Amino acid sequence: MKFVDEATIRVIAGNGGHGCLSFRREKYVARGGPDGGDGGHGGGVYLVADQSLNTLADFRVARKFRAENGQPGAGRNMTGRSGEHLEVRVPVGTVVHDVDTGELICDLTEVDQRQLVAEGGRGGLGNTRFKSSTNRAPRKTTNGTPGESRHLKLELKVLADVGLLGMPNAGKSTLITAMSQAKPRIADYPFTTLHPNLGVVRVGRLQSFVMADIPGLIEGAAEGAGLGIQFLKHLQRTRLLLHLVDIAPIDPNVEPAREVVAIAAELAKFSTELADKPRWLVINKTDLLSDDDLEVAREMLLDELGWQGPVFEVSAATGAGTEALGHAVIQALEEMEELEEAGELEA
Repeated sequence: MKFVDEATIRVIAGNGGHGCLSFRREKYVARGGPDGGDGGHGGGVYLVADQSLNTLADFRVARKFRAENGQPGAGRNMTGRSGEHLEVRVPVGTVVHDVDTGELICDLTEVDQRQLVAEGGRGGLGNTRFKSSTNRAPRKTTNGTPGESRHLKLELKVLADVGLLGMPNAGKSTLITAMSQAKPRIADYPFTTLHPNLGVVRVGRLQSFVMADIPGLIEGAAEGAGLGIQFLKHLQRTRLLLHLVDIAPIDPNVEPAREVVAIAAELAKFSTELADKPRWLVINKTDLLSDDDLEVAREMLLDELGWQGPVFEVSAATGAGTEALGHAVIQALEEMEELEEAGELEA
């Protein structure tokens, strides 16, 4: 199924039922008086986060969602039946905005989280409501109010602890395959990955984290070049970024250090918050170089970057170094959680 991470829908809540104008008329009952019941309330529209969904593809076809109207009141003081609420299920991680106002309505980050996005109309009042000592035969009723109608923009941001970024063919898909059970498409040409892939990385028996493989970035992505810019928002929820760099590019004109700098610049253009996230350098494809050549290439890369953060060497193709990387990541995530609980770090 094609990955879809944005959709626009229209939600329409149910209208309230009208109040009833009625008088009690029974044999041997004189002056029975008013007995018109109230109308029922219209159903509301709710968005519900569903763990079984991972795409907004269903909304390419179904774009309008309408809740049930309330029923009108009836004689004998019978209130009309209220309309059923409508639940629209969306993936966990869906951000909802009002198209017309730009207002952020909700961010559905938890399983079964439920949010009212269109409120149903109120039921009208029957003439019984207007009975008084001075008006014993009221002929007044009120109509039900219309339900709320809104245009909503749904935007999916995947929930992952760790995000992979790098140039096309840096080896991100191969790395997530080596460290998890994810099975992304892998090929030797740029832009093989066309949508984010998630994988659960298990470290030991009881520890795990979620890793996201994002389509490759190229220089100029913030201006619309390539594919990656439309998926950068998926990295905003991550706690840690792993920046993969191909230490042995096939093209001799490619400079690994320049690629790292270019991607860092694209992150800053997209979001300062994203650029400020912890970012580790992961040198990939180490199996393609001898130990001596790898040491020279590594020192040259770090010197050109002036890199001060953590550095890891892996071979995603053979799995070398991936276990140590996984243990380091889980330790860092646990330390972040401790700081968050202590109030020293924002969640």
